[in-house]
Amino acid sequence: VLQKWVNREISNFDYLIQLNTMAGRTYNDLAQYPVFPWILQDYTSEELDLNNPAVFRDLSKPIGCSAVFIKISFFRYENFEDPLGMIDKFHYGTHYSNAAGVMHYLIRVEPFTTLHIQLQSGRFDCADRQFHSIPATWQVLMDNPNDVKELIPEFFYFPEFLENQNGFNLGQLQISKEVVDDVVLPKWAHSPEDFIYKHRKALESEYVSAHLHEWIDLIFGYKQRGPAAVEALNVFY
Repeated sequence: VLQKWVNREISNFDYLIQLNTMAGRTYNDLAQYPVFPWILQDYTSEELDLNNPAVFRDLSKPIGCSAVFIKISFFRYENFEDPLGMIDKFHYGTHYSNAAGVMHYLIRVEPFTTLHIQLQSGRFDCADRQFHSIPATWQVLMDNPNDVKELIPEFFYFPEFLENQNGFNLGQLQISKEVVDDVVLPKWAHSPEDFIYKHRKALESEYVSAHLHEWIDLIFGYKQRGPAAVEALNVFY
């Protein structure tokens, strides 16, 4: 599979799906759901220029390692001490993939809606914590050192999860009073289908093809644990 990918006989998407499967990740387990990378950092431009390297995220760094938070992550690791000696030092107290995160993204489609409601003791979580906007979600990642969620494969092939086709009452945002309905898309996407098309195109772009192995090292490769993980600020609780 690796050789096929290197020879470009299979796409970046296919290679990531294969890696997830070989790593034991599966659609049948929300705690081990397939994980995909955030690949873009431009969610505000009117047009998406895939020939401009500046629109892409730095795939060599964990999502929680934006320039603002490098010092915070480093400080947390260096100064963490478990008095019982049970918990190892870590940079991030949460994880890049977990069941709640999967339900967060897929809240508009069953069975994830029902699972989310069960998790929240029989009701929807408050509107401000819902997945309501792709640009806003990216901004939260950049502003909050405690949110380090990566993406799920649906961001690259399943436009329906971005629409509230079942008409669920997801509430209103507290400050703007905006009703949470369909997911707000980046300006460069004119519809959910257009977002998926352009996002998938970005995944298969020359830039991502040249740098995807750096992210794979963090999630599936040698930077998961040990000294390489510490150096890469990639140690999770």
